[in-house]
Amino acid sequence: MEEVLALVEARLRTALGEPDARAAVTFLGADRIEVLRFVDAEAGLVRYATLGMSAAPMADPTAALADPVKGPRAELVLTVRAGRADTDKVLRPLAVLAATPQVEGVVVAAGASLDVGGPLWPGASFTSVLVAEPGGLVEDLELAAPRDPVRFLPLLPMTPNEAAWKRVHGAQALEERWLSKGTDLRDPLRGPVALD
Repeated sequence: MEEVLALVEARLRTALGEPDARAAVTFLGADRIEVLRFVDAEAGLVRYATLGMSAAPMADPTAALADPVKGPRAELVLTVRAGRADTDKVLRPLAVLAATPQVEGVVVAAGASLDVGGPLWPGASFTSVLVAEPGGLVEDLELAAPRDPVRFLPLLPMTPNEAAWKRVHGAQALEERWLSKGTDLRDPLRGPVALD
């Protein structure tokens, strides 16, 4: 477990630079989850990445027995514009989302919706996230066989209306709507996209 997390942290540092802050959260019945903060002052962005979700493979909830070696592994990455909102309060909600596979026995993959049951940070209109396709910002981390690679899944904040629309029309339709309307998904203060 420690070996995998050391490799994951090294990959995050290679892709995003040195973290300027980190916080750890432990939930009853789950391993510790850390959230690292990376500031890209040049681009005016803050990135939050989980560390700990990939320590064990995610188990198919229908499987009779969880495989301790094989299975998908992932970490979560959230990118927002710096200085527009108190987004550092997203650390606990992110850790909750990263603990979901351990606590609820679900597999987190691209296209999934994850709900935190409240604002992602104080005053946020977002209560959930859409899990986007991996492989952009942080490349997959290959592990020694037979272990699956660690995928770094970008998170796109969703308003409750967007989440409801996505449940009906699907993740791809929502992403196309955001794209066609020129939605700045990194803006922590953005309003909901027009869904008519």
